[in-house]
Amino acid sequence: MTETKEKKEPSLWDVTKSVLAAFLGVQSRKNYERDFTYGKPWQYIIIGLVGVGIFIALVITVVSIVLSNAGIS
Repeated sequence: MTETKEKKEPSLWDVTKSVLAAFLGVQSRKNYERDFTYGKPWQYIIIGLVGVGIFIALVITVVSIVLSNAGIS
């Protein structure tokens, strides 16, 4: 049986799930093989940078809220 090209290439949602799994350090073998066989590196780099940016903004927001509530800042 042959799979169609759309079935082999990871979608944007698949790439996002793979990047989130990488942030957590978990990934299934099947997805790992799909990512390295059919994925495009630039997709993972862009989604990874966006994810890191969101994470940094979240940490800054939480820290500033905590410091504000503590009366420090």
